Amino acid sequence: MSDAKPVRLITPHLWFDKEAMEASRFYCSVFPDSKITSTTTLRNTPSGDCDVVSFTIWGHPFQAISAGPFFQFNPSISFIVHFDPSREKNARELIDEVWYKLSEGGTTLMPLDKYPFSERYGWIKDKYGVTWQLILTNPEDKPRPTVMPSLMFTGKNCGKAEEAREFYLSVFRNSKPGALFRYSSHDPDKEGTVMFSGFMLENTWLAAMDSARKHFNFNEAISLIVYCETQEEIDYYWEKLSAVPEAEQCGWLKDRYGVSWQIVPVALDEMMTECTPEQLDRVTRAFLKMKKFHIADLEKALRGE
Repeated sequence: MSDAKPVRLITPHLWFDKEAMEASRFYCSVFPDSKITSTTTLRNTPSGDCDVVSFTIWGHPFQAISAGPFFQFNPSISFIVHFDPSREKNARELIDEVWYKLSEGGTTLMPLDKYPFSERYGWIKDKYGVTWQLILTNPEDKPRPTVMPSLMFTGKNCGKAEEAREFYLSVFRNSKPGALFRYSSHDPDKEGTVMFSGFMLENTWLAAMDSARKHFNFNEAISLIVYCETQEEIDYYWEKLSAVPEAEQCGWLKDRYGVSWQIVPVALDEMMTECTPEQLDRVTRAFLKMKKFHIADLEKALRGE
C-alpha cells in the first residue's frame, strides 16, 4: 500500500455572482472526463450564504463560488484546452463539439479555424464570461496538459510576461520553464514581447503572454489556489507573493502583477468537506477574521476551543 501523497495542482478559482453551481454543471457537461467532486455552503459571510463547488474539467481541478456581483471575468486569465489526436482519436470532432457548446450564449474572440500555429484553434468567451482557448495539437509534438491556465499581460503589464514567468519560477519550489516565443517585427504585436511561454509550477503547466493590443487587468474573478501542507509553506508563499497589503483577506493576496492567489491549507479543504455543519460554521467564522491562514487557529475552531 502506497503512502505517497496525492499530487495537488494549482487550482483555478472562479468567482460568480450566483451561478457557481449552474456554471460548474455546465462545464462538466461540455468537457470530457469532468465531474463535480464536492459542494459546500458557507453561512453568514459578508456576501451572505455562499455556495462553493469543487469540480474537475478533463481531469484538471477547479473551484467556483457564488459570492456576489463584485468582480467581472475578462480574458486576462483564460484556459487553454488541448485536443491531442495522439490522446483522443476523435480530437478534431471533439474540439468542434466543445466549441459548439461553449458558443451557446457566448462571444467569439477568435473564430475556430486554421492558423499558422494550429490546424484548428479558437478563442471564445462563454455565456458566463469565462474565456477558453481551444487548440488541436500536433500529435508529433510533446504531450500537453488537457487544461492550461493562461495569463495575459496587457496595459501597464504588457512586456512583463517573461519577468513574471521568471519570478514565479523563482518562488515555487517545484518549477520548470518551458518554451518561450517572442513577437517578431512581422507580427502585429510589439516586437520582442512574449507571444507565448509555458512554465510549470507545482505540477501545473501555465502559460504567459504579452499583448499591447488588449486592455484589461487581472482581478479577483479568477484566482489561483495553492494548497499547502504546513504553516511553513503558507508563510513562505505569503511572504514571497503578497505585494498589495490591502488585498490580503481570508487567504487571498495579490502579487506584484495584480494576479490574485489563494494560499490555502490542505487541512481547511478537508474541514470544509468532512466536518459537521456546526463545525463548518465555527471554522468559517474563524477564517473570515484572518488575512493569512493559521492552521492551528482553524483546528481550534474545528474543536470548538
